[in-house]
Amino acid sequence: MLLCKALLATGQYAEAREAATNALAQDRWNVQLCWQAREALLSNGQTNAAAEQVENIVRMVSGHPRDYADAASLVVFGQAVLLKGADPKRVLNTLLDAAKRADPGLREIYLAGGALGLEKHDFALAAKQFEEGLRRFPDDPDLHYGLARAYAPSDPALALSAIESALQRNSNHVASLLMLAEHSIDAEDYPEAERFLGRVQAVNPWQPEAWAYRAVLAHLRNEQKAEETARNNALKFWPANPRVDYLIGLKLCQNYQFAEAAAHQRQARQFDPDYLPAKAQLAQDLLRLGEETEGWQLAEEVQRQDGYDVEAYNLATLHDTLGKFVTLTNRDFLVRMSRHEADVYGARVLELLGRAKTNLCAKYGLQLEQPALIEIFPEQKDFAVRTFGMPADPGYLGVCFGNVITANSPGARLGHPWNWQAMLWHEFCHVVTLHLTRNRMPRWLSEGISVYEEGQANPAWGQRMNPRYREMVLEGELSPVSKLSGGFLTPRSALHLQFAYYQSALVVEFIVQRFGLDHLKAILSDLAEGLQVNQALERHTAPMQKLEEDFAAFARQRAEQLAPGLDWTKPEPAQPGAAALLSGLSDRQKARPSARSGLPTNVPRDSLSRTNFYALVEQATQLVREKKFTEAKAPLEKLLDLYPDQTGSDSPYAMLAEVHQALGETNAERQTLARWAERDDEAAKACLRLMELDAAAQDWKAVELNALRYLAVDPLVAPPYRFLAEAAERTGDIPTAIQAYRTWLQLDPLDPADMHFHLAELLHRTGDPEARLHVLQALEEAPRHRAALRLLLEIEGKPGM
Repeated sequence: MLLCKALLATGQYAEAREAATNALAQDRWNVQLCWQAREALLSNGQTNAAAEQVENIVRMVSGHPRDYADAASLVVFGQAVLLKGADPKRVLNTLLDAAKRADPGLREIYLAGGALGLEKHDFALAAKQFEEGLRRFPDDPDLHYGLARAYAPSDPALALSAIESALQRNSNHVASLLMLAEHSIDAEDYPEAERFLGRVQAVNPWQPEAWAYRAVLAHLRNEQKAEETARNNALKFWPANPRVDYLIGLKLCQNYQFAEAAAHQRQARQFDPDYLPAKAQLAQDLLRLGEETEGWQLAEEVQRQDGYDVEAYNLATLHDTLGKFVTLTNRDFLVRMSRHEADVYGARVLELLGRAKTNLCAKYGLQLEQPALIEIFPEQKDFAVRTFGMPADPGYLGVCFGNVITANSPGARLGHPWNWQAMLWHEFCHVVTLHLTRNRMPRWLSEGISVYEEGQANPAWGQRMNPRYREMVLEGELSPVSKLSGGFLTPRSALHLQFAYYQSALVVEFIVQRFGLDHLKAILSDLAEGLQVNQALERHTAPMQKLEEDFAAFARQRAEQLAPGLDWTKPEPAQPGAAALLSGLSDRQKARPSARSGLPTNVPRDSLSRTNFYALVEQATQLVREKKFTEAKAPLEKLLDLYPDQTGSDSPYAMLAEVHQALGETNAERQTLARWAERDDEAAKACLRLMELDAAAQDWKAVELNALRYLAVDPLVAPPYRFLAEAAERTGDIPTAIQAYRTWLQLDPLDPADMHFHLAELLHRTGDPEARLHVLQALEEAPRHRAALRLLLEIEGKPGM
């Protein structure tokens, strides 16, 4: 058995088969040897003979259970009956638990249990099994690798740490090296992926997965001959190995090349129609391509065939949920939403998407051939299942696959306000750029253009330089342009992920400013033809070294221009106030800057200038907390005078507005809130207060403006519609008032009778016969509503009361 394993590990597949079959001739009753022979036969493409070994295992153990009650035989029997369709829970709870009771010191028990969890996408179970094994075998690289696989979907950083642990125990651990190669492909660091694959093939020159990944790399580099050669090498010893095309398709899918990915999954299914991973992945690929009929059919088939698979179960449940959605359509879009949300703000979604299409398609010269599909989910878990297959929360608001967009509804993440209009603009920009490049573009450029175009559409949207980004730039935390996509893969913190988005947008802005929009469009055109991004950048901008140097200078200048009148020296965090101020920063940010960064080191608070940003924020915060509102005005006004673009819920605008309100300075409060709402696209609290103040001042245009700003953050609550209806009525905009009242009625108003009456009045003014229906609904709610009775008589053409 050891000889066979060694020969398989080094790619001597024919020799491994010979060793296994020779051993079986001497000991055909050994189920562990049968299982080892199965692996050797499969590696040589002898699938029928391998299946016979599974039948032998099941027949021998079932016929003589007392002879195979040892832990090792129970583990093998469990693996064999799983292939025959046994219930995974029963295998886990009966066979593997019995094996564990018989011999808890057998590592194969934990490896088999963990592998079962991974296969069924039950990553919590997998992690539990591998962690239990590691408590007994802390130096086992296979267990560390398995734990990395279990962590990978939810915590890539922990997964990489587990891989490092595996390689510390065995520097030639092939599975771990393959995982690192896969990670490098995702980060678009192709030379690093080649290096890891080289290490794998130094151990086994015919390792099928290594050749599959080489085929992926060749495809991404548009090297068709090399791709074909690599795939052929992967299939050399097992020409119908379904896992080869499955892996190639999986990686192409993760690189957004869904059509090519689906073709490989179809090929894998031709090799083996019963290979469920390929069927499940093909279902996902088709759903992301918008080919829903076949995609959902395949997903349901997978769920029927494997009821334990968590991902398949999630998709089946989601399909039932989507069946209750409604679809809003026009010639450009299919928007799928819950019925309630479609009634409330579906028309606004279509209008926003229409503007995005008109603007962005004209700007980038794209003619879309078919309507885009947008699905908006009121439950975050449903969005995650539709997008990733699992109900985790990786923090995304929306995702674009090319012609399909999935998005969270504004109601899906309560307590975390965000601008859904900016998000949909961002995602539709992905539709444009992915079409232009045929889905061949690095993540950083795709995200960078989308964030950049947010800011072009509305100055309050997108990202901008802030104190944290300023410090990161000046401390030298910019990623090289040639390696920007890596910042999205395993960021050190949520802040670093957001910084990756910001830096990508800043690179796009730099290219447009320095070289022009036409050069950016030419880069996209080259990507569509298969050119690598760094080659395309050099063709249309400058040599990479100069491009990176010039961009770094551009970013540094942008950082230094942030509120230049402020002193950015950081205080020593010895005082409680300063410590609290700095507690939200990352460890990297809290560390003293190095001499090369150009930033001054931390200094005692007493020596800080009167324009020091950190001191002013601390002083203002403390004064507001102590309700010393008059004294708080000076530091807050100075902050806003020197840094007027500072936004966020904890910005000086919020504090200064609170101060003015406490002091009864209504006009000053209104002016402060107006400046805040103009700059911050998520300042719903400011917009709500402004609507109250503007309505009191009868500034109806301002009321309408801030109602619309509020609706861009939360269209599912009544107050903005109430203010919008009143403002529209006062300004004579009857259609807007009617629509606002209609929507308000969808949100369970406290006085529906009065809502129906006002709506009936407006409809009657326009001659709409629906006025009669609404006045009757008003009287149904309040039969003695005298004004409604009068209106009904007027509608019926009868004398008044």
